[in-house]
Order: sequence, then C-alpha cells, then structure tokens
Amino acid sequence: MKKIIISAVAKNRVIGRSSGEMPWHSKEEFQHFKSTTFGFPVIMGRITFETLGKPLKGRLNIIITSNENLKYDFNDVKIFNSLENAIAFCETQNFEKIFIIGGGKIYKQAMKFIDEMIISIMNFEAEGDVFFPEIDESNWKIISRDNRGEFEILTYARREDDEK
Repeated sequence: MKKIIISAVAKNRVIGRSSGEMPWHSKEEFQHFKSTTFGFPVIMGRITFETLGKPLKGRLNIIITSNENLKYDFNDVKIFNSLENAIAFCETQNFEKIFIIGGGKIYKQAMKFIDEMIISIMNFEAEGDVFFPEIDESNWKIISRDNRGEFEILTYARREDDEK
C-alpha cells in the first residue's frame, strides 16, 4: 500500500490557518486534489475534517484525534487516536494507496511513514500560521513536475538508501 501526502503549499510553506481555514481558493488545484484522491482513503486531523464540514465524497474519510469521545454521524468516516493506528487499519483493508491530507501536525507525523508526496506549490506567498514541514532533500527526490500556471505540482519519491 502506497502512503502519499498531498498538499497545496504557498511559496512561504503556509498551508492554512490554525482556525482551520484555507488562506486561498484555487478551483484548478481543488480539481487536481479531487481527481487524485477520489476512490482512495484520505487521512486527516480533526481540525481539517471540521473545516470541511462533511466527509469528502467517494473516499473513506479517516480522522485522527486524541478525543476518545469524538463521534460523527457520517457513514464514510472512521476515527483513530493515532496516525499509526489509522495506517495499520488501512493496511488490513488492502487499499492500493492512501492519501494524507493534513493538517500541519499530521503532515509532520506522517513524514516518516510515507512513500511519496504530491505537492502543489502555489505561485504566491500566503498569510497563515500552519506550515508544511521542511522537505529534507537528502530523503526525497522530485520524480515529476507539472506546471499549471497558478501552481506547479511536484511529485516526490523517498530516496533509497543507496541514492543518498
């Protein structure tokens, strides 16, 4: 099972605000996100999920929270108390791939687990207080670039030990 981070990131690494809101709206980037993740599980933190307001259609929505009493009245939602437990669950389900979609704390935790990153680098800086983690170039290599004008999609793969 391939574990993939997907994110839109401003030039200054901003991905959002601690209130949960996105500091920009890009219809084209949203379409890219939707078409890439559709049909696959998406893992996110509670704040990210609550910002969405409802589950993303066509995907199993997996929420990470430390609140053991948290319940949502949706069919396509599973709740776990850790990223590790969520990934372990996904591995038992024989999914081809899973997407980790935020927020900042979840991305930071996921960096040691993931195989790939699909990062839309927006062509502007944004105001916000939630940042995407630094990408250690000694651990990651860019395997594709796709310039869309408003943003560029960089796909990263984890380097094998002998490539470092």
